Amino acid sequence: MQGYIHSTDSFGTVDGPGVRFVIFFQGCPMRCLYCHNPDTWEAGKNMLMTPEELIYHYERNKDFYTNGGITATGGEPMLQMDFLTELFTLAKQKKIHTCLDTSGICYTPECPEKTDRLLDVTDLVMLDIKHIDDEQHKLLTGHSNRNILAFAEHISERKIPIWIRHVIVPGWTDHEEEQFKLGYFIGGLKTIKAVDVLPYHDMGKRKYEELGIPYPLADIKPVDKETAIKAREQILKGLKKRLLDQHKK
Repeated sequence: MQGYIHSTDSFGTVDGPGVRFVIFFQGCPMRCLYCHNPDTWEAGKNMLMTPEELIYHYERNKDFYTNGGITATGGEPMLQMDFLTELFTLAKQKKIHTCLDTSGICYTPECPEKTDRLLDVTDLVMLDIKHIDDEQHKLLTGHSNRNILAFAEHISERKIPIWIRHVIVPGWTDHEEEQFKLGYFIGGLKTIKAVDVLPYHDMGKRKYEELGIPYPLADIKPVDKETAIKAREQILKGLKKRLLDQHKK
């Protein structure tokens, strides 16, 4: 089996625990206004690689990955579900820690069988929740968030550790009420290990220019770390409120 791969990073340090071999999958159905990898959108292009080839590249530097492993990101890795499952299956046979960095957009609650086969060989899910409000999510990404939130709950029920990622975008995700609601939802998940709140940046502008695509947020200024820290505090308020409500029951 072969999959379409955009690129790899041999020494990733922000894509899961430890130092990791990061694989950027080609293809993504989402069109997030703040996406900084528009070159990964189109499916069926760039390098064709086998799971064995990718594991070979991991093993060339495995001494550096003592506390790390492999992270599949993108694009959207779940768009190539069968290939990803085969890659992670091979990784687990070699006792390599597997991390799935996903938006969850490819999950279908009505047919979870393929997803469950993938989750059987997944050690950690880094789930990027773009917006807690469904209508705003549609405007921000072009898709509903219903299956994404269902995916989060499904992972939780499967007892798989979850790291939540959320980007603070001015005018979109910087409202305290929505941040609180996001935290309240996260508080209902049983296997949360981390909540990363990231400031919006515009470092992907050059890629849009090179691809001849208008940059949707051209007038939006990057967010400072202090704003992201305050947003995280608000999200944690919502999380704690959910935990308190559950305890009262």
